[in-house]
Amino acid sequence: MGVGESNRHPVNDGVMMLRVLALSLTLISGFAQATVLQRPMTLDTGTGELFGSLLLPKSDAPVPVVLIISGSGPTDRDGNNPDGGRNDSLKRLAWVLAKHNIASVRYDKRGVAASLAATPDERNLTLEAYVADAEAWGQKLKADPRFGKLIVLGHSEGALIASLAAPTLDAAAVISVSGSARPVDQVIREQLNNRMPSALIPRSDQLLDSLKAGKTDDDVPPALQAIFRPSVQPYLISLFRQDPAAAFARLKMPALIIQGSNDIQVGVNDARLLKAAKPDAELALIEGMNHVLRIVPNDIKRQLASYKDPQLPLAAELGTRILGFIDEIRAS
Repeated sequence: MGVGESNRHPVNDGVMMLRVLALSLTLISGFAQATVLQRPMTLDTGTGELFGSLLLPKSDAPVPVVLIISGSGPTDRDGNNPDGGRNDSLKRLAWVLAKHNIASVRYDKRGVAASLAATPDERNLTLEAYVADAEAWGQKLKADPRFGKLIVLGHSEGALIASLAAPTLDAAAVISVSGSARPVDQVIREQLNNRMPSALIPRSDQLLDSLKAGKTDDDVPPALQAIFRPSVQPYLISLFRQDPAAAFARLKMPALIIQGSNDIQVGVNDARLLKAAKPDAELALIEGMNHVLRIVPNDIKRQLASYKDPQLPLAAELGTRILGFIDEIRAS
């Protein structure tokens, strides 16, 4: 049982229930009196304009601000993906923060949704550009007198971007949600080998080997185009160069690792590897939570349905652990 993992000792369960109740009462009473400013926000990167959303609780003093970085592919600021469906996971998380007097900015990455025009051709996308954009957003927030401490939160692939951007920003803290610890080529290889027809595995392995070596390969079978189409290969090459655990280990600021036990995209072992890379990080393993931050059984049909159901509530413990962590950062 790792640090921060759920266990079933009745004393610990009782403490957790009291924390949840206290936070719930705070949220209900606080939000009844507070107002939250919702406003579009833009960032001129010099190589294109990026578009985001600000949630700012009314406050006479600067409030902590969380920069929320979405996951891979065309996932937008709200956590929605045109290929996977609408679930509003990151939008809902932003409101959990706002109701606890914590500001947030979430944004469409370049080439995605409202920020499509910043890099309309995916051949020109790189992970390094995504990191530079996150750094620019963070610098903008740090220069804004309405905000106090900056926390960088990344979901899935966004967790890697957060880890790479945080040192330059001298962020107060980093939160990794469903973030991989292993180089992404290893994760993709594992996923494909477990779910793909065996006849396609040798060719997919060859493509992964080529991209890992920094070489493109245009001979992609139709069945593998969605993953390895030539236009996305330059981005994959830039992504495969990174070692998420090593990036996480370099962080000097406090960090929180959050991982659901029923995540079909990133496993609990990745969270434990991140914890091993940075032993002073806090680890929260949330029983039953999946990749879109809902409590969903390990049934593939119900898992996939949850990716398209924005009405499903977020896992309650997700908010409890994030709010508790940020409260500690706020008080330090």
